Amino acid sequence: MELAIIILAAGQGTRMKSALPKVLHPIGGRPMLAHVVSVAESLSPQDVYIVYGHGGEAVKSRFSEANLHWCLQDQQLGTGHAVMQALPGIDDDATVLVLYGDVPLTRQQTLHKLLAGLGSNAISLLTVALDDPSGYGRIVRSESGKVQRIVEQKDASEAQKAITEGNTGILVARACDLKGWLKQVGNNNAQSEYYLTDCIGMAVDEGRHVNAEICQDPYEVMGINDKQQLAAMERAHQRRQAEVLMTNGVTLIDPARIDIRGTLTAGRDVTIDVNVVFEGNVELGDNVYVGPNCVIKDARIAAGSQIKSHCVIEQAIVGESAIIGPYARLRPDAKLGKEVHVGNFVEIKKSYIDDYSKVNHLSYIGDTEIGKRVNIGAGTITCNYDGANKHKTIIGDDAFIGSDTQLVAPVTVGKGATIGAGSTITRDAPDNELTLSRSKQVSKQGWQRPQKDRKG
Repeated sequence: MELAIIILAAGQGTRMKSALPKVLHPIGGRPMLAHVVSVAESLSPQDVYIVYGHGGEAVKSRFSEANLHWCLQDQQLGTGHAVMQALPGIDDDATVLVLYGDVPLTRQQTLHKLLAGLGSNAISLLTVALDDPSGYGRIVRSESGKVQRIVEQKDASEAQKAITEGNTGILVARACDLKGWLKQVGNNNAQSEYYLTDCIGMAVDEGRHVNAEICQDPYEVMGINDKQQLAAMERAHQRRQAEVLMTNGVTLIDPARIDIRGTLTAGRDVTIDVNVVFEGNVELGDNVYVGPNCVIKDARIAAGSQIKSHCVIEQAIVGESAIIGPYARLRPDAKLGKEVHVGNFVEIKKSYIDDYSKVNHLSYIGDTEIGKRVNIGAGTITCNYDGANKHKTIIGDDAFIGSDTQLVAPVTVGKGATIGAGSTITRDAPDNELTLSRSKQVSKQGWQRPQKDRKG
């Protein structure tokens, strides 16, 4: 079966009250249209067509690397008119699936079932049963339960408005049939638009059958028209993500308080505390613990590591059984070996820290290579930037850097070297020796501290 998928994405989205085209607003860190394109591509179609209009160039630019056909709809004259913009490029024998760029959470298995339902039917239609179907076209059935037609809410009688089965707009039909029906569709309705849904009535008038698959999850077919609906769909997406994680064995302290804005891969016996945000591609090894209020982006954290509360990790690699935080920041190109400790208020950027080394307190490590079993004292700073260029610091295995040390790069601290607390190191420090730089300590006899008038 040759499958062509048409995604309607030309709407202006005025109720979003935003300069950003509606279909580019994010769900789970990705444009809502990206979710629709992803599920479309998972069906292995011959072609995917995007019907675009408002903000079209921005939309096209965002998906410039995707293998998509773009069809401009200059005037938004209804769903039937939108589909007509893509149909000329589709073979008559092809099966056509119509999706919507602002309906981002439709599942692949739902669409497989819809496609299978076409069979000998003229149309396979996705519907949804709702307690309040306001805004949806209503599915009008015969007494025997067969689909007769769809009536848009603005054109519905009071009796028809009482119908609770709504039209999602998602349907499957053969291209030759759609081309024939849409030539006959008129715009004599409350909105003066050409409705794709009129094809259902035409098929029935020809004596052909319409298959209706009822979607059990309303969020799969819910469209987004304003920021309230955007927020509701975000939470629905996050609940779905959380359910998948827990099904795979991840412990979530509160499934309602996790945000995955990308892809999270987790091993066995992983525990994630509340209010953690994952962005981009994140990998967590077995037995990893992530404490509350962390932000982790495009990072790999190896088995047995603990990420304590309030850490920010971006484009970094954490080795096995490391301990990070609380309140630590790993910036891009930070790479940590196994059993490395990075403590509170430590920032690491573009640096490698080898196995068993520790940077526990109030330090900045940038453009640095640190060997094994190194201890970095509190308040240590690698002075890596001279105002124009970055320079490198190298610290050998088993070195001990005393507290409040400034290492002025480029500089090398040898293996087993000790740097005395309070030093400013501007030249290389040799292996296995103590290096320090301190001014002479002086006490001033008879000196008086300035006094304020005492109160009370």
